[in-house]
Amino acid sequence: MSRRKRAVIRVILPDPKFNDVLVSKFVNCLLRKGKKSTAERIFYNSIDIINKRTQKNGLEIFHQAIDHAKPTLEVKSRRVGGSTYQVPVEVRSQRQLALAMRWLINFAKARHERTMAENLAAELIAAANNEGATIKKRVDTLKMAEANRAFAHFRW
Repeated sequence: MSRRKRAVIRVILPDPKFNDVLVSKFVNCLLRKGKKSTAERIFYNSIDIINKRTQKNGLEIFHQAIDHAKPTLEVKSRRVGGSTYQVPVEVRSQRQLALAMRWLINFAKARHERTMAENLAAELIAAANNEGATIKKRVDTLKMAEANRAFAHFRW
């Protein structure tokens, strides 16, 4: 049994514009060097761009993109008897959300369009349509876990 205390999960307040906790978490993940107003501006501009491009509600597209980007399985390294195995494990819901947000932001940064807001909007639209780099990452993670299913009995 661990002697350390459990980490206290902080309550995150919903964002002011959409009154949504998930948006607030995403903005916090998008944050660079403590500039929250810049991160909020980038996110809200990308939602406006999504509204213009798809003629649909940008917030619904955002939620759809997050849901499509969540991984169900991943592999963890487990050392057994001198050799390391990639053991497939199910992903907890909080980690699913964290991975989905991280992947969306990183692949939006990797795009080469004009602004970060446009990059983020394009990545969110692609993920909502089950395509793009974020979805490819999720599928690759799932394939890796499926390929190593033989080592599932090493789960701890």
